[in-house]
Amino acid sequence: MSAPPSEGGVKPPERPDTPCVAVCSTTFDEICRGCGRSVVEVAHWVSMSDAEKEVVWVRILAQGYPRRNT
Repeated sequence: MSAPPSEGGVKPPERPDTPCVAVCSTTFDEICRGCGRSVVEVAHWVSMSDAEKEVVWVRILAQGYPRRNT
């Protein structure tokens, strides 16, 4: 399954459907310790556009997420 082209005709990198790694915890703040998304991003993930998801992916990967064992 390939990703659709983004704006400008450049395809974003192949990514899983979601950054979720089933290590869900927002006990200490609004950021999931497993995937690095905010509570709002997790809640709205299914309705986000590919471009919006890519912005989140770029940020969380730069921050060292997703993390399976934290």
